[in-house]
Amino acid sequence: MPPHIQALTVSGLACRRGHRVLFRELSFAVRAGEVLALEGANGAGKTSLLRQIAGFLAVEMGGIAITSDTGDIADAEERGAFIGWLGHHDGLKPQMSPRENLAFYTGLYGTAGDIDAALGEVGLSRAADLPAQYLSAGQRRRAALARLILSHRSLWLMDEPLAALDAEGKALVNAALEAHRANGGIAIAATHEKLDAATATMRLGAA
Repeated sequence: MPPHIQALTVSGLACRRGHRVLFRELSFAVRAGEVLALEGANGAGKTSLLRQIAGFLAVEMGGIAITSDTGDIADAEERGAFIGWLGHHDGLKPQMSPRENLAFYTGLYGTAGDIDAALGEVGLSRAADLPAQYLSAGQRRRAALARLILSHRSLWLMDEPLAALDAEGKALVNAALEAHRANGGIAIAATHEKLDAATATMRLGAA
């Protein structure tokens, strides 16, 4: 498990997609125990910001740094070891069951955890052995949330975490976020819906 993160700091960040500048001179900090909700219209740059933090998109201007127990980390590859990602795609292998998918990912992350307990936490105990291709969109989203929980990563980056979920599923996401921040974790979520667990909100607009 990576060292504990004390803060994520973004300084003077800019993002360009094609000929369009999505944002520029963006600076903020998120500290341990905080959940930041990113709001804004489609195309405002919410997903692009998450992808820059995750290291999926190159940073042309500005900086992103993690302050951990072992010091500051600015390198994107090193930063990735601290990050749990929940994107639009659920990342499930369709022929494998939720239990098998989670076993694969815990092995990939090199983490230990109670897979059955995680499946129960997200309400998938009865579907634990059903091939993922037969799950509903909401069930796949719940399985992806269980994967995020089992990653034991300090920084969660979530792109529309409430998408495809019913009221119970949305409550599960908020509960997971509350537990994560109570344990000193950090989360940043791009969302079009109200996130009850958010401790702060930042709105992105056209640059």
